[in-house]
Amino acid sequence: MSLLIVLGLLAGPPLVLLSLLGPPISGWPTGEQLRAWVQQPLTERTLTAALTITAWLGWLVLAYTITVRALTRIHATARWLARLPLPTPLQATASGMAGAAVLGVGANAVTIPAPPLPVPVGTLDSPGDSGAAQHEGRAQRDDGIAVHGGWLPREVAEQVNAAAALVWLRRRRAYQPHPPARLGREDPDLAPLPATAAAVQAALADAPAPLAEIAPAAGINTFVGVAGSGVGITGPGALAVGRGLLVTVLLAAHRQPTACLVITRAALTRLLGPHTEPLVERLPQLAVVDTVDEAARLVVSAAPPSRARGESKTREGWTAANAQAPVALIVEDDCDRRDVTPLAEAAARSRGSIVVLGRWPAGPTWQADPSGHLHDPRRPDWPGPRSCVLDQVATADLLTVIAHTHAPPDAAGAHRTPHQPVTTRRVPRQATPHHPLPHAADGRRLELRVLGEPTLLIDGQPLTVRRSAAVQVLVYLAAHRDGADTRRLIDALWPGVPRRSLTGRLYTTLSELRGAVRDACGLNVVDHTDDRYRLNPAQVQVDLWRLHEAIQHAGTAVTNTTVAWQAVIDAYPDELAAGRTWPWLDPIRETLRRHVIDAHVALADTAPDTRRAVELLQAAIRIDPYNADLHTRAVNVLTALGEHHAAHELREGYIRRLTAAGLQPGRPGWVGSDEQEWSSRLPRADAHRA
Repeated sequence: MSLLIVLGLLAGPPLVLLSLLGPPISGWPTGEQLRAWVQQPLTERTLTAALTITAWLGWLVLAYTITVRALTRIHATARWLARLPLPTPLQATASGMAGAAVLGVGANAVTIPAPPLPVPVGTLDSPGDSGAAQHEGRAQRDDGIAVHGGWLPREVAEQVNAAAALVWLRRRRAYQPHPPARLGREDPDLAPLPATAAAVQAALADAPAPLAEIAPAAGINTFVGVAGSGVGITGPGALAVGRGLLVTVLLAAHRQPTACLVITRAALTRLLGPHTEPLVERLPQLAVVDTVDEAARLVVSAAPPSRARGESKTREGWTAANAQAPVALIVEDDCDRRDVTPLAEAAARSRGSIVVLGRWPAGPTWQADPSGHLHDPRRPDWPGPRSCVLDQVATADLLTVIAHTHAPPDAAGAHRTPHQPVTTRRVPRQATPHHPLPHAADGRRLELRVLGEPTLLIDGQPLTVRRSAAVQVLVYLAAHRDGADTRRLIDALWPGVPRRSLTGRLYTTLSELRGAVRDACGLNVVDHTDDRYRLNPAQVQVDLWRLHEAIQHAGTAVTNTTVAWQAVIDAYPDELAAGRTWPWLDPIRETLRRHVIDAHVALADTAPDTRRAVELLQAAIRIDPYNADLHTRAVNVLTALGEHHAAHELREGYIRRLTAAGLQPGRPGWVGSDEQEWSSRLPRADAHRA
């Protein structure tokens, strides 16, 4: 169609002009014609001739433009074909042999497999469940999130996502700035979150829910609400359902801080395996008891549970208020061999619920399949609910995230005070190389901006990148200047999904991206060598690389340090890939933020003017409004200047910001008493006035 349109534009106007007006020039004008034209220039004949010549000139301009464009495309295609790798003789021979082998196979031996149903992430990692997972692929997409090793309802996945975000907020709050360091810092609290949490985050980023408040999770009580105060779970999916309930209740405890979970040690060992004590110790809402009778006594009397036989250790957070709150109990499967009346009465008094990993004599016993669907054998036609199911690895990952939300807030600087200097090893100053913007042979210029909204610019004009995965690839390769292989790219872009099902999607994404850039400017933005992809530094300039150079220079400079620190601040217009929620971004984004905060604090500490120090600290607070040390410094400086009202407003605004983010001071089970301790250390304006 495009070729027909071009041919019509080239051949149509000349045919019309020749058929209606004839050739534009039939011969040179005679002297008599020239004298007549001078005496009377505006006649019908002269006007017709002028219009005819104008039409022919317009057609010539159009033909010239089309010819130049066609030659440019032909030249670009020829350059691409010249770089196209051809198969070696050995590869050609192997391909011919493989083709002959394929053609020699009978047609009846070739079967085409049915395409798999797509799910947000992963598949259920349970024996014999692949068919059920494919059969219910649409239900998994609509109602929950599938991860490698289990399935989570949408509400539970949202709470995992919120807990993961809270972990990074706590790390940001706890960071204590120190003198600017070089690239490659290894702060222990910059480690990425476990793979299961990253898979949940990626799935929710790909399929965001409508903007609505997440209802508090009812946890285990809703699960057994149909069956009364207790239920037994049997079947091949009983342990997976028990792990899902364990995670669900502990996540719900963040929004219902007075709720608690009691589990017997035997049940915990069956669910998580041995050697889980270090992880369990970091979960204040989880109480581990040795026997079912001890669990019943704990619920009735609100006595602190024993950590081992003969040991009476008070568990923090267990008070009389916990006894009156909904309590969930998960016990082992020997209830059919003992009197369950005390346990049932304890659950009734505490308005709690009991889940038995086995048969429950005092109530119904449901069958659980590996996908989490529950069935009541007494009611075959009853459509039972679907529960969260997890394997041991996925459960450990999610419990680690939950435990991080209770971790001490000063993990990054627990061994030094906010203003204690940190001794760093200095090296001689090195000259920072200047890299001009690369140009193509025809003068085209390619630039990638990833600080802020990711944008690919050609001669200053943005290029539309259609695939969101292509944008993510550009940002990832910009953050990893040395490049990444196929495995790392797939794990970053689609965590939790089998790599074998995504290799083709990655190749398609990269091929379309490289083709779009090549057609637009003739440049190659992504190089592929030895199964490793990297941005071509000779043809693309990246703003993040300029920031890296400024950080490296500031961390090694021994003279003109003020200029070096200011260069870091100037090279940071906004956070990396602002507005994006890709899980792999958080450690890199937080690392850059800390480098920039260090530069602000270093300039504030050396500023000769106190007002200038306040401005720098306020600018750092705008970069990270959750950092406690920055607010402490700013409040102290404002108080020293006598700006008590401004100090009070800054402190109260910070506490309101923490509360809005879920870091409410003094809220049990969410951040702990450390928030109140920090809050009490901030100077109050009222005290200074007094």
